[in-house]
Amino acid sequence: MTMKNPSSRLVLALLLCGAAGVAHADGLADLRGALARLQGQAPLKASVQVRDWRRTGDGKDAKETQGQATIGLEDGPRGLQPLYGHELLARLDAESRAAVKDKSAKKPLSVVMSQLELDELRAMASAAPALQRAIDDAQFKSESADTLAGKPARRLVFEGSVDSLSESDRKYVRDMKLQLTLWIAADGTPLASQRHFDLSGRAFVVVSFEQHSDEQRGYAVVGDRLVATSDDEKGNAKGAGEAQEYHTERSLQVLP
Repeated sequence: MTMKNPSSRLVLALLLCGAAGVAHADGLADLRGALARLQGQAPLKASVQVRDWRRTGDGKDAKETQGQATIGLEDGPRGLQPLYGHELLARLDAESRAAVKDKSAKKPLSVVMSQLELDELRAMASAAPALQRAIDDAQFKSESADTLAGKPARRLVFEGSVDSLSESDRKYVRDMKLQLTLWIAADGTPLASQRHFDLSGRAFVVVSFEQHSDEQRGYAVVGDRLVATSDDEKGNAKGAGEAQEYHTERSLQVLP
């Protein structure tokens, strides 16, 4: 059918724009649907490895620590359980004994283990609830077609604001920028995410601080749950005359 009436063309254009808007919003709906169905409780056995490097201070006085560790992880009827091997515990004990004799001795393994706290392990073993909280606490900005590892994907962008902080923290923050980018499959399943975070402020009138971080995660579906198979975070912070840079890599391998 040929439409010669200009007003008809305008109506069609508006309808097409409206349809595009609906399709544009589908990515968020598909993501929410995927997160809802991937919060399963199927038993999980995995090993989690962490590598950590950080430098504290500036110039010749800067101190560096680096190390790595691997733990077991199980999630089942008894809940989430980290498993620390005998060899790892022996290394931690030896490090603590050395620190008793030499108060200036570094404790790199203890620093590494601090990067495997409960929040990190929960977010890796059951990634859907953590992602759900993240998008609930941010504003959806855009959706676009993209590729990931050479395959088609949808790219969703969210932005956070200072309102996501607690009331007690907000009074110290001068400026904050948070951008979360998610790549999802055709059915909404998360494939990867990237988070950029900048924060600056002042405490106790004279103490200024700033913090920056970039984090990338990869995801996989195991049974009825979403797991984070990789987590790579780099960042730095300054405040009260101190400075620190860090690079932490975590990986999760599912075991039979």
